[in-house]
Amino acid sequence: MQKNILISGAAGFLGSHLCDHFIKEGFRVFGIDNFITGDKDNIQHLFNHPNFHFFDHDVTNHIDIKSPLDYILHFASPASPIDYLKIPIQTLKVGSLGTHNLLGLAKAKQARILIASTSEIYGDPVVHPQHEDYYGNVNSIGPRGVYDEAKRFQEAITMAYHRFHGVETRIARIFNTYGPRMRLNDGRVIPAFMGQALRGESLSVFGKGDQTRSFCYVDDLVNGIYKLLFSDYSLPVNLGNPDEITIIDFANEILKLTKSDQKISFKPLPEGDPLKRQPDISLAKKELNWIPKTSRSDGMKNTFDYFKSLPKEKWYKTDHKDFSKHIKN
Repeated sequence: MQKNILISGAAGFLGSHLCDHFIKEGFRVFGIDNFITGDKDNIQHLFNHPNFHFFDHDVTNHIDIKSPLDYILHFASPASPIDYLKIPIQTLKVGSLGTHNLLGLAKAKQARILIASTSEIYGDPVVHPQHEDYYGNVNSIGPRGVYDEAKRFQEAITMAYHRFHGVETRIARIFNTYGPRMRLNDGRVIPAFMGQALRGESLSVFGKGDQTRSFCYVDDLVNGIYKLLFSDYSLPVNLGNPDEITIIDFANEILKLTKSDQKISFKPLPEGDPLKRQPDISLAKKELNWIPKTSRSDGMKNTFDYFKSLPKEKWYKTDHKDFSKHIKN
């Protein structure tokens, strides 16, 4: 029998790729998004698909789905510092009220739910690489605290529903992921560098550029999410690519990829910017038989080709999101 899955944040970067994947696997997909950071263009190709049903709705409000549900993926949340610094209250609400609503829905429908957590759980880590047993080094009142603490609460309430109500839960701690459908001007390093290269600007490196990141291509991440959802493991699992690189080296890779002759400009390091990011994926290898397979060179080429194909006016927009209607909340 055909299975039903609800995906919150369906119009977002990751959510839209998950919608595609589950439709390809034969599921009936119920997408939900209020477009606060999502983009309708990401799912436009699905609107006429017989197995895709969309709801324009804010998950922090009561969710009423008449159909039976077998699975829920909670991917609704701002994920870019530019976004969650502009809409801090909404970021906290989607991690708390939104998660509470979806857990309640999972309980009522007897559905298995997977929540999208984040490597930000670990804050600015003093353990490297980061493994799931590490509790993190997080500043709850710093500028990034609204996102970090929303996700930490999200994990806590998810485990509470699992232990107290017996809800089947899965928790994915997602490290830096990239690929087509990212917003070009969302502030994260890959679209930032590629956007600057397209516009002929210098690439902005914060601090000395010796901070590290580990980038996972979206196809690999989606495969990991799929395997985790159908696993028997209920505790958090890191999903990311452990191939670590410094930001300065990465900037030079982007210049080479884009055949740019721009320079690199150095700017002050933002408050709370993590200095190290590298997932220990031993648990994912053991429990899910999962490892990322896409090389950074292939993934970056695919991503740059996507950005280059966008209308040129999108290269120059500094912020194409209007949050004004959400601020009152």
